[in-house]
Amino acid sequence: MDEPVTFTTKAEHESEAEAPTVTATAGGPIRDGVEQAIEAIRPALQMDGGDVTLMGVDEATGVVEIELIGACVGCPASTMTLKAGIERILKDRVPGITEVVALGLEPAFDF
Repeated sequence: MDEPVTFTTKAEHESEAEAPTVTATAGGPIRDGVEQAIEAIRPALQMDGGDVTLMGVDEATGVVEIELIGACVGCPASTMTLKAGIERILKDRVPGITEVVALGLEPAFDF
């Protein structure tokens, strides 16, 4: 079995020790690509006071689960950020991605 990998976000925290962590099993090529793409997207989200945490990747179906945090929570534009921004970029950069789902996000539009 693969060793767990811990992802830490720094947004809204005084130190890395206070940042929330998500532990997941190290994955295959899709997960690796998603991690790299999220690191490229993260600065744009952080400029607006938000951030994203990778919660999971289903290598078989291509579904990526994320959590939007910080200013993204409750923002009226968060659904557009998810679909027109994050999902579009991940699909462009990572072959095999079929959908990006934000946990806890109420869909404002039916895409």
